Amino acid sequence: MPSGAAWLAELVPAGQRRTVTLDDKVGNARGGVQNADVLERHLAAIRAALAEVPPGERTVTIGGDCAVDLAPVEAALSAFGDRLALVWFDAHGDLNTPESSPSGAFHGMVLRALLGDGPEGLRPARSLSADRVVLAGARSLDRGEQDLVERRGIRHLGVEQLAEPGPLLAAVRATGADAVYVHIDLDVLDPQVFPAVGTPEPNGLGVAELLGAVRALTEEFTLAGLALTEYERTEAADQEEAVLRRIVDGLFGADRG
Repeated sequence: MPSGAAWLAELVPAGQRRTVTLDDKVGNARGGVQNADVLERHLAAIRAALAEVPPGERTVTIGGDCAVDLAPVEAALSAFGDRLALVWFDAHGDLNTPESSPSGAFHGMVLRALLGDGPEGLRPARSLSADRVVLAGARSLDRGEQDLVERRGIRHLGVEQLAEPGPLLAAVRATGADAVYVHIDLDVLDPQVFPAVGTPEPNGLGVAELLGAVRALTEEFTLAGLALTEYERTEAADQEEAVLRRIVDGLFGADRG
């Protein structure tokens, strides 16, 4: 995954690019979270990098797994407050807790942490209200995650509802937000289109649907930030790169370089 993140980062607009060097050591488990101490160091390093971003400047974050997005969403929430909605493009909910997670992997808990239910040391300074979250393309929710979505009223659009942007725009409008942070876990894509992720799930989005959804969001709402995560580079790198170039060109267009 580090090599995938490094390659993908070279595609995005150069601007004021900053590389945050993260620890690739295996850390210690604590409180049901694998590698908790390493993750805390990662969070501190990303927060430090974000603190150097000038106020009002949009950030693009490249992971790594979805855990990398805790600090960037936290920063966007600090900047936009209740004006912010979070659209989480992901095959999974990432809404587990240490108690409910079957693996103890924090990347499956990060959205739950952003809602204020994170493990000690891995919580945002300010939590996001559940009614400001839109799950987009999630199709593999654990039972506890599905119960949480229903109990807390988290808006959830399946793949079939993203065939055209209308339902997504309506869902974000319903939050009352005028700014949006867009999180993209590449496993939201169908594995027949892009299989180079850690936990592929069948029946996902196509590239055109993903790009159409993000374009529609940015045409109506202020883009507070964006993340691309979970690229696991394989031996089929040429095919993967062609898809990723199409995504990056679609997201950034003439701003690349």
